[in-house]
Amino acid sequence: MGIFSRLADIVNSNINAILDRAEDPEKIIRLIIQEMEDTLVEVRSAAVRAIAEKKEIERRLAALSREQEEWQRRAELALTKEREDLAKGALLAKARLVDARASLEQQHRQIEEALAKQNEDIAKLQAKLADAKAREKSLATRHQTAANRFKLRARLHDERITDAFSRFEQVERALDEMEGKVEAFDLGRRKTLAEELAGLEAENGVDEELKALKERLGNRAPPEAAR
Repeated sequence: MGIFSRLADIVNSNINAILDRAEDPEKIIRLIIQEMEDTLVEVRSAAVRAIAEKKEIERRLAALSREQEEWQRRAELALTKEREDLAKGALLAKARLVDARASLEQQHRQIEEALAKQNEDIAKLQAKLADAKAREKSLATRHQTAANRFKLRARLHDERITDAFSRFEQVERALDEMEGKVEAFDLGRRKTLAEELAGLEAENGVDEELKALKERLGNRAPPEAAR
């Protein structure tokens, strides 16, 4: 299983658990980033172990090469001494080393292929992690804005607010009724002497102002109207 398949399984499992608990999206985003960071650390650790194993195999291959060369030298020495039996034994020992070396070389190739794939996966995961972190703040801001709008809309449609405005209307109607009662006291009531005099004074003031206005406008009449 690749690291992305495994990461997807872990993240999806945890996201489903969070959704079941009706938790907010910010926690989901933070969880995804945390899982990616943990997976990156784990993959890097696995790569370190693979590199160490690769180096160990390379040391063993070098040692096998030296042993092969030594058995080859011994076989040649045995032949120079006309000991064909010893030469044959040396070549058999060399053949066993050749087989062992071939097996180690295959392991070495497999580790190199695995490291190349891990390197590719790490690069992809780092890119996705950087993208997730860049988008985290934007998504968190959108979530907060949506939450605030939801709260505002909920309050606007809150029955308590509706009830409060209904009470305001009741108060206004009560004030209208009270003002109507006050005005009702003046219905059919004759004005007092002071009220009548005040009315005459006000009317006289209006007349005086009207007269002054007419005189001012008369002085501004055009020449044709004057002739």
